Amino acid sequence: MKTDARIYVAGHRGLVGSAIVRRLQQAGHTNLLLRTHAELDLTDERATRAFFEAEKPEYVFLAAAKVGGIVANNTFPAEFIRDNLAIQTNVIHAAWLNGVTRLLFLGSSCIYPKLAPQPMRERDLLTGALEPTNRPYALAKIAGVEMCWSYNRQYGTKYLAAMPTNLYGPGDNYHPTNSHVIPALLRKFHEAKLAGAPQVTVWGTGTPRREFLFSDDMADACVFLMNLPDDGYQALLGSDESVSGRFEPPLVNIGVGEDVTIAELAGLVAKVVGYEGGIVYDTSKPDGTPRKLMDVGRLAGVGWSAQTQLWKGLRLAYAEFAKLAT
Repeated sequence: MKTDARIYVAGHRGLVGSAIVRRLQQAGHTNLLLRTHAELDLTDERATRAFFEAEKPEYVFLAAAKVGGIVANNTFPAEFIRDNLAIQTNVIHAAWLNGVTRLLFLGSSCIYPKLAPQPMRERDLLTGALEPTNRPYALAKIAGVEMCWSYNRQYGTKYLAAMPTNLYGPGDNYHPTNSHVIPALLRKFHEAKLAGAPQVTVWGTGTPRREFLFSDDMADACVFLMNLPDDGYQALLGSDESVSGRFEPPLVNIGVGEDVTIAELAGLVAKVVGYEGGIVYDTSKPDGTPRKLMDVGRLAGVGWSAQTQLWKGLRLAYAEFAKLAT
């Protein structure tokens, strides 16, 4: 991507989008197209199409989505499938209509089956049942992968789907009930430290294993993928299964390739925050998928790997949260 290329980052205020914007700005990009939800509602097909027709972006990072943790997914399943299907359908179709050169669709590791072999490979998509607590969101994201694949097959577009593992970092959502595990734990331990609470309750058994990727690393991977030479990028776009006979979606995992238990994570967060009380587990709360570890061999094969260790990323994330909490 040339530094003056017209680049649209959909969802630029979220955890993913804001990190991508920072990375693009660091690389010298000066022509970023950014719209808040108030300025452009991507669930509105007419408004989305009008934006693309007026601005003619050359590259699109589709990071806009309705996201949340287990409680939010369980409470608002209709919104999670409806809004996400609408957003990605409108953006992908408008991108094709207006000749976008490359589009990167951002999804989630929850697209893979609940009991997928570990680590999860791109070809494990659609091989088993999903985790029921976030199935509506996962199905929407799977539909986004299929849309990229279908538009590539029918129209010759170059749309790639990237599936990050669990993300955390600057710009995260620290809502007490609707956030993901790391921001939720940072908030819990921070508040417990200030209150002098003797113990912190962590949801679930603490035994599930999760992989965590710092948001700035994820953004670096996204920009890296968009900047790949044509042959390297084309190789990630998979194949037309009706011709090749192979299940090769235009899909690449973004992760670190290693995981920790929730109990180990809670211990790390407590140390980073400086909380010295006890940790107990509320086993009445759902654990979710037993393990979610990404196979990152495909991304490593084109020359990218994560650089931020978990303890360092937690320190950076907590420093931001502590400023917000004061």
